[in-house]
Amino acid sequence: MKIAIVCYPTFGGSGVVATELGMALAARGHEIHFITYKQPVRLALLTGNIYFHEVHVPEYPLFHYQPYELALSSKLVDMVKMYGIELLHVHYAIPHAYAGYMAKQMLKEEGINLPMVTTLHGTDITLVGNHPFYKPAVTFSINKSDVVTSVSKSLKDDTEKFFNVEVDIDVIPNFIDSGKYGQQFTDCNRGMMALPQERIITHISNFRKVKRIPDVIKIFYRIQEEIPSKLIMVGEGPEKEYAERLCDELGIANQVLFLGNSTEIDKILCFSDLFLLPSETESFGLAALEAMINRTPVISSNSGGIPEVNRQGVSGFLSNVGAVDEMAANAIKILEDDAVLEQFKHGACEQAMKFDINNVVPLYEEIYQKAFSLV
Repeated sequence: MKIAIVCYPTFGGSGVVATELGMALAARGHEIHFITYKQPVRLALLTGNIYFHEVHVPEYPLFHYQPYELALSSKLVDMVKMYGIELLHVHYAIPHAYAGYMAKQMLKEEGINLPMVTTLHGTDITLVGNHPFYKPAVTFSINKSDVVTSVSKSLKDDTEKFFNVEVDIDVIPNFIDSGKYGQQFTDCNRGMMALPQERIITHISNFRKVKRIPDVIKIFYRIQEEIPSKLIMVGEGPEKEYAERLCDELGIANQVLFLGNSTEIDKILCFSDLFLLPSETESFGLAALEAMINRTPVISSNSGGIPEVNRQGVSGFLSNVGAVDEMAANAIKILEDDAVLEQFKHGACEQAMKFDINNVVPLYEEIYQKAFSLV
C-alpha cells in the first residue's frame, strides 16, 4: 500500500506518533511518503520505501501570513499523481485535514478517489479546534474525512461533546516500540546527573501552561525535603523561564537541571527513578508511556486520557489536577524504599507493554481497509 502521512515534524506527541507509525508501516512492507514542511525529528533514516517530501511555501508580499494550507494541498496533489499514492493519513485536524480535503477534491476532478484517514491527537480538538474562529473549519474537516480516529476514549468523548460530529470515531491508542528497549544503554551513567544516594526525577514536555510546570517544581520541592534527589527538566516552551525563577525562589536551583529539547529521551529516562506529569489534561499521555517502557513509574493527574495509560498503584499513582501535596506524598511512597521502587518499575514496564506497536499498527491497517471501502 502507498500511504502519504501528513504531520507536524516537531518534538510534540502527534509528530512522534505519526513518524513512528510510518516507519513501522514501512517495516511491514508499505511505501510511506511523509509530506510536511520539515523532515520529522524522529525520521532518522530514509530507506527504499520511506520518502520525505518538503512543502515549500513561496513568499509573496501580498500575503501577510503565508498560506501553508494552500501549499500543502497542492503538494499532496502533485505527490499523489507522481508516486501513485493510494491513501492519505493526516495527523491533527487543522490544518492537515482541511488541506487534505481540498487535495481530495482537486484529485477527484481528475478521476482519482483518494481515501483520507484523520487522526485526532488532542489540542487540535480541545484547545485550538474548539476556538470559535476555527470550530466551523474543524467540524467540516472531521465530517469530510472518510475515517476518523482518536488516540484515547477521553479525546473521542471530548470531540463528540465539542463538535457536531456526523462520523464514527475509532479509538486507536498511541503506542511504543518495545523492541527498542530490550537493553539498558551501556552508557547510562547516573553519575552524570546525580550522586549515588540521590533519586532522579524527570519531566518532559513543551512547557506550556497546560503542563502545569509550577506544579512539577512544587512536587519536587516537597520530595527533596524528604529524599535526596535531582530533577531533570527536558523541553522548551513559554513556562520555562518562570520555572527557572521558581527554582531560584525555592532555593533548589542547584538540584534542577534544565536540558532543553533533546533527541536522546530514552538515555535520559534510562537513569530516571520517577516521572512527573501533573498536566491540566492530556489527550493520551505519550510522555508517560515512554517513561513507563523505560521502567520509570509515573506520578500524574487523573485528567483526560492519562488514566487510560497510567494504572493506579501499578505503574504509578494518579491524583486530581493541582493536588501537589498528594502527588508528592505518592512520589515519596515509591522512592523511599528500594523494593517498592523496583516493584513500580516492573509494573510500569508491564503496563507499557500493552501499548506495544505490534498490537497497534495492525489496527491502523484495518482502518485503512475501512477507508478504502468507503470511497
